[in-house]
Amino acid sequence: MSESIKTKGKAKRKGKGQGAKPQEGGMSCLNAAAKVLAEKGEPMNCKEMIEAMATMGYWTTPGGKTPHATLYSSIAREIRDKGKESRFQKADRGKFASTGAA
Repeated sequence: MSESIKTKGKAKRKGKGQGAKPQEGGMSCLNAAAKVLAEKGEPMNCKEMIEAMATMGYWTTPGGKTPHATLYSSIAREIRDKGKESRFQKADRGKFASTGAA
């Protein structure tokens, strides 16, 4: 079989966004957000979390244009999938708080 026939049926898949991948020697955006919320102890929106993660040196965007949107989506997905075991809870419109779960 030729190479073109083998790969013809395979579609390229989009990988997870850059915010979901841990940086070399660091933590993922989602883990960094959980750590920031736990340390701050107050609800924050995603833009505030991104700024705090960069300031504290936990995570910086690898060049994405909307890391706050990626983070929002990741947090919402964790809340949906893990329910009460999630590290996050919706506190107010556009704001999340830590549940204290590890």
